[in-house]
Formats: sequence, structure tokens, C-alpha cells
Amino acid sequence: MDGSDQAVWLDGELVASAIARVSPFDHGMTVGDGVFETLKILRGTPFAARRHLGRLRRSAAGLGLAVPLDDAALRRAMQAVVDANEIELGRLRLTVTGGAGPLGSDRGAASPTVLVAAGLLPECERSTGVVTVPWPRNERGALAGLKSTSYAENVVALAHAHERGASEALFANTLGNLCEGTGTNVFVVVGGRLTTPPLTAGCLAGITRELVCELLGDRVDVTDVPMARLAEVEEAFLTSSTRDVQPIHSVDGRPLPTTAGPRTSEAATAFAELQARDLDP
Repeated sequence: MDGSDQAVWLDGELVASAIARVSPFDHGMTVGDGVFETLKILRGTPFAARRHLGRLRRSAAGLGLAVPLDDAALRRAMQAVVDANEIELGRLRLTVTGGAGPLGSDRGAASPTVLVAAGLLPECERSTGVVTVPWPRNERGALAGLKSTSYAENVVALAHAHERGASEALFANTLGNLCEGTGTNVFVVVGGRLTTPPLTAGCLAGITRELVCELLGDRVDVTDVPMARLAEVEEAFLTSSTRDVQPIHSVDGRPLPTTAGPRTSEAATAFAELQARDLDP
């Protein structure tokens, strides 16, 4: 599946991707005025759809953007794309933009654009290296915690990581605390305690992060992690909808003492068991 022969759902219709058309004046393209969700497709079903749709609406509200369909209609659109493309294991992206508008930052009067697309999911490495980047996240910015289509900062950071042989980049925030990756949340073990940054650090409220925290309960500390403490990390892992729970084997080229250690393995096992028993937790 190379994208040219896929079916996508665009503004109420299931159409071939080769003929799907979005206005050249769409605000999602011209100014990044949009929100999106990426869901893992498991056993032919978008995983954790309820939580993803809830976050989509929170992000849209943060941008002052209307989502023109209710959750039931969005679910039908997502499932139609999965079924049309016959995907058992893959990833799905649901995007809502401000629709066609002026070339400046003001929105126009057009209806929002709603697009659903899906594809196969590349196999994830069993563990990964990460690097820190010199550009901080602004935990007080207008887009902090929103899953916006304004992703250019992530593109730059991820390219920086790839140039250094890593698959993910980690951001500090303006206070010098660990924030998040370009498309992931981060968990670290220091002194035997599993810790992940709070949402006040500026990170996205990741769905996998949320589920892992619920599964492990008080075995996870949700508190700020100063970047200097990364030098003391014993084990660590990333979470995201496409990586699930992925162990980290090095930070800035420094091998961690343990890859897929006991706390990482505990989280990975609990999450895999959840996916096996419930597709919409």
C-alpha cells in the first residue's frame, strides 16, 4: 500500500486518495490551523477511539476550532477507511482543519475540513536511542498540550535526532525540566522509581501515557524531572500510539545501565494485556 491506491474519508465521502482534493487555501496547509489524532489499528479496529476523540475535541477547543461531526459519525468514518483498505494492523490519522480561509491568520467562513486516512504500520524497533535537543518547549505557550498540525518544530527536532543515529528527540521545557519527545511521552527510572513528567511540564496528554499511568497506579510518580537527572537514569521508555511501550537503550549516546528493565517490562506487559482484552479502554 503506497498511498496512491488507498481509500480516504474526506468531508463526508469515502474516495480514492488519487482523486481526493483539499483546497489550496485550506488553513491546515497555509498556517497549520488544525488538530489531529493518530490511532493504532488493532485487529481491524482503531484502538482507544473514545479517548482519542475526547482529546481531539479538547485540542480543537484549545484552538477555537469547531469539529463539525459527532463522535458516532467520526467513528463510522474511521471504521469505513479501515474496512475499505482491509487493514488489520496499521495506523489511522484523523485530521480536522479550519477549512479554506484567507492567506493570513484570520479564519474564513468555510466549514472545517475533516480527513481520515490510514496505512500499514512499520515495524517498531525493539529499543531505541534518543537525543536531547537545544530547543525548549514552551510549557506556557498557546499550543502547549494541544495536538496541533503545527508540527514543523517536531520535524526539525526529529531530523536532528536521525542525524545522530536516534529515532526520537527529547525536549526540555523553559524551566529546564523534561517535557516530551516529538511524538512520544517519556518515562524514566531513577533510584528505582518510575517517573513521568506532569502535563504542567507542557507535554501532550498522550493516550498510551494515560493508560500506562492508570495500569500502574501508584507505581508511577507524575512529577517534574530536571534534565540533569537524565545522567542518572537507570532505565527508560517511550510511549505513543504507534510505539506502544518502547524501551530506550541510550540517551545522547550514553548507554543506559538496563534496556527493557523490570519497570519497563512491567509497563509493556500490562499495556499488551490491555490491548489483548479491550480495544476501546
